[in-house]
Amino acid sequence: MTTPNSLSLKKIYSGKVRDLYEIDDKRMLMVATDRLSAFDVILAEPIPEKGKILTAISNFWFDKLAQLVPNHFTGDKVEDVVPAQELPLVEGRAVVAKRLQPVAVEAIVRGYIAGSGWKEYQQSGTVCGIQLPVGLKEAAKLPQPIFTPSTKAAVGDHDENISFEQCEAIVGKDLAAKVRDTSIALYSAAVAYAATRGIIIADTKFEFGLDENGELTLMDEVLTPDSSRFWPADSYAEGSNPPSFDKQFVRDWLESTGWNKEPPAPPVPADVAQKTADKYREALTRLTS
Repeated sequence: MTTPNSLSLKKIYSGKVRDLYEIDDKRMLMVATDRLSAFDVILAEPIPEKGKILTAISNFWFDKLAQLVPNHFTGDKVEDVVPAQELPLVEGRAVVAKRLQPVAVEAIVRGYIAGSGWKEYQQSGTVCGIQLPVGLKEAAKLPQPIFTPSTKAAVGDHDENISFEQCEAIVGKDLAAKVRDTSIALYSAAVAYAATRGIIIADTKFEFGLDENGELTLMDEVLTPDSSRFWPADSYAEGSNPPSFDKQFVRDWLESTGWNKEPPAPPVPADVAQKTADKYREALTRLTS
């Protein structure tokens, strides 16, 4: 499913992966589609059952981390707000969420050096302006997790890494510090649990909003293969990018085509899409079984 066209609820937003529908002025229906975004470009081919897998993983983490920060759940059930005949369209891939004021930065925490962070480190010895020890290898564990925010780009645009000072300028010093500290606490708790399941969480991205009382609230998705790098602990080694349970598989395939990372993306073969789905499902099984 790339988008549920037959819902009677009013669509209020369509993101890279999720569609939002209005319930009332305080609640919305959040639907995870099977769309995949890579390098900030939405691929034409869906990943089978991806939306259901992401929703199950997110729901698991929202529940597990609820004591650390409030989240977007209202406590309402999907079947209470969606007509019975439309439920099959969203079964397993929708939640009823609070309507929040989004915090205008992506909250990224890195515990290992990979991806864009590794590329920056090779050039300058820093990640988002944070000086790191010399001599680190690709995929090395950092001395402690670091908060490396990015801009929150519109659909079709590219997020850009920013310094903490730039983050403060965008959202204010107090809120920036709250987002940083909360993000690191969430990441650290998740890392400790995932380690018991044979998974290394190399880095992750959190999204936050403010409720009507100005309280920081975790929203959107949390610690999924779309927003995180999950590495199998038993095949991890410094010096190379480990195989992963996330969309790095399809990213690597896209890179191998010579694509310039501007839309449209090259068509993804069915076997690459299925292998990506299999990796997502393995992450869900390891985390929740």
